[in-house]
Amino acid sequence: MNRLQVACLALLCVVLSSMAQISLKKGVSSAPVQALLERGTAAPEFIARAAFSPLVVVGLALYVFSTLLWLLVLAKADVSYAYPFVSLGFLMISLYAHYSMSEPLSALKMTGIALIMSGVVCVARS
Repeated sequence: MNRLQVACLALLCVVLSSMAQISLKKGVSSAPVQALLERGTAAPEFIARAAFSPLVVVGLALYVFSTLLWLLVLAKADVSYAYPFVSLGFLMISLYAHYSMSEPLSALKMTGIALIMSGVVCVARS
């Protein structure tokens, strides 16, 4: 597996992990799960309800699949090369949250993301 293939596989892992995060967020934001929080339900009941939410199950499955692929990335690349790709999730999640979930994207947050992306480019080119 060449460096480009490893980079593409690492990016796939980041995309899957980001999708998992979004799925988990949507799962725990569902009306039935939120109702438990509003009632002040104990953490074990909340976790049990959330764990069986279909979106949470999908999110967990995406994480498992991403982790299995990540093992292949780690087997083929230096961790100092591969791991910075994970920070691309900041960009993906922030953009998705802003455009699809109406979460704010301030200038300070955009500056932080730009700094992270600059670091990723520097590490990838080294």
